[in-house]
This record gives sequence, structure tokens and C-alpha cells, in this order.
Amino acid sequence: MPENFSNPETFRDPDTELTPEEIAQKYSAANDSVTVINELVQLDILTDEQIDTIRRNVDHLKIMVDKQYWITQDLSPFHTAIAAGEMTLSLQ
Repeated sequence: MPENFSNPETFRDPDTELTPEEIAQKYSAANDSVTVINELVQLDILTDEQIDTIRRNVDHLKIMVDKQYWITQDLSPFHTAIAAGEMTLSLQ
């Protein structure tokens, strides 16, 4: 068990304590960003608002992948969406 566990039910983050349920909620929210990015990068033409949406969601995912509370969650969709979003933004 990682040393930053204070007990089996609560993960100890330097800034806050998160329950497994809270971690699951954060994972779900990050997956929402993945979905938004993946849907928008498929479009042939993007509005300024859609470009900003991609940028905000890429930024959100970058913050999320750096969090220390991920234990068993698969972060590869986050990395893939970040790369796809950054590629799309670079073409704008």
C-alpha cells in the first residue's frame, strides 16, 4: 500500500483527503473532457468557441494527469485526448 494512504478508505493528498468515491468523480469529470475533445477534433471546421473549448479541456486534462491520487485508473485516454487536442490546436 502506498505510504500516502492514511487508511484504506481515504487517500492523503498534500492538499486534501479524497475518498475513493471522490476520486471516481474526478476520474469521471476528466473522462468528460476526453469525450469533448474527441468529439471536437473530428470536426472539419471549428468555431473560435470550439477551439477555446478544446484548449480548456486539454488544460484540464494536463492538470488531472499530474494529480497524485490516481492508483489503478487508466490515464491513457487522458494522454491520447491531450495529444489529439494539442495537434488540432496547432493546426488552427
